[in-house]
Order: sequence, then structure tokens, then C-alpha cells
Amino acid sequence: MNQSATPELEAVPAGSWVVYEQPLNERMRTFLRLDFLYSQALYHNETSNVWSSRAAVSSLLEILAITARGDVRNEVMKELERQIHGLNVYQTNPGVDAGRLRAVLSNLMRLRSDLNGLGGSYMQPLRDSEFLNSVKHRSAIPGGTCEFDLPDYFHWLNRSGDVRVQDFNDWLRLVRPLCDSIAELLWVIRANARHKREVAPGGIFQINFEREHPCQLMRLALPEGSTLYPEISGSQHRCSVRFLAWRDVFNRPAQAQDDVNFFLTCCY
Repeated sequence: MNQSATPELEAVPAGSWVVYEQPLNERMRTFLRLDFLYSQALYHNETSNVWSSRAAVSSLLEILAITARGDVRNEVMKELERQIHGLNVYQTNPGVDAGRLRAVLSNLMRLRSDLNGLGGSYMQPLRDSEFLNSVKHRSAIPGGTCEFDLPDYFHWLNRSGDVRVQDFNDWLRLVRPLCDSIAELLWVIRANARHKREVAPGGIFQINFEREHPCQLMRLALPEGSTLYPEISGSQHRCSVRFLAWRDVFNRPAQAQDDVNFFLTCCY
């Protein structure tokens, strides 16, 4: 771990850059989606109005849908082990902030222990909930969670804000160890990487990664307020970036013609 590494781009002023992230393997796609939904659920649960409660429940149901597709817990455990092993190697490096490294390792090992102690059926109470299942099934229908479709949901939404927040925290408690582990892993993966300035001639940029060290996540930073945004395609071995100029919501973006300066961070 580099002493200078942080989860943000250090060499650019805070708040003046927009960072675009592209996952380059299925594990990272799953992690980013779950982290997005978890952050969204936490945000909406902070506000006790009815619309925020609806949004929080929707995020929770999407978390359940993603985790039902595969053994996400096992994937998180594997990545925790990989990161712990990788960071342990740095303990003998004289240029490392030993105190910070110990703190990061201790946190990763605590999360690993918490996740390991859950067992494989930790989300079963949520999957068995008739209340959540009824909301999930009606959510597939446009407007299907109206009061006449789900009177029990409407009743719950009209309970006091404190009661709804408490109920949601009880549900969230079951997914928290998994989502907290993912959030910490993403922090470490982003932090343990270096950014560099790059130029895309004529708005096109291509990069090849070493096959021995496949890249998991690519991050591109453009100045805040820029009319450009990147369209990224590829895999953990090779990526292509095309910068497009935003016009408006009624017109297609145009390919950038000039050279584009940006920051690139490759996370392994």
C-alpha cells in the first residue's frame, strides 16, 4: 500500500473532477451494483417520509435480487482473502505507513470474521418475508405498488416514520455485513492504485493490461463541467475508450474530435 494512496485522485482539487468507473470482471460489476444500492438504501432510510421509504424498500429488493443469482458472500470472502494476503506483503516494506496498514488489515479481518460467522442462510428471513415478497412481485408491474394493489404496504407506509425506519434497519441488519465488506473492499481497491495523466488522440484511447495482473476496475476523471464523457468497452485485459460530447436530451452525442486530457486509474 502506498502511503500516498487514497480512494480519491489526490493531485486534482477536491470537487472539481467527475470520476467514471468501469468494472472489468463480473465480481466487480456485482460489487459496484450492490454498493450503489446499499448507499441508496442508507440515504433514503435517513429520511422518514413515505417516498423515501418506498425508495429504500426498492433498493433492498434489488439487493436481494442480485444476491439470489449466485454466491456473492463467497465472492466477497475470496476478495477479502486476496486483499489481506496482498496487504500482508507490504508489512516488510520500509516505505509503508505501518500504523495505517495495520488499521486497514484489522478492519478487513474483522469484516471477514463477521461475514464468515453469518452462515450461508443469513438472508433467508428476508427471502421468506411474505410482506417483502408481495411488494417484490407487484413491483414488476408498472405502478403495481399503488395503495389499491398493496393495502398492507400502504398501511405500513402510513405508520410513523420512526417505526418504518426501525423496521427497515431490522431488514438492513441482515445484509449489512455483506455490504459493509463490499464498501471496504472497494475503498481498498481504489486506494491501492495510482492515477496518471493520459491523452486520448482525437477522443480515442486504448489500453492493454498485463495478462499476469488483470485489471479489475478502471477509473477515468474529467474536469467537472466538461461537455465530454467516456464510453468504455473491453475486458480485464484490454479496454477501449471513446469520448463523446454531450449535446442535450433530444440529440445524440457526437464523437470528440480534439485530443482529450484526463486522469486514468487502473485498480488491480
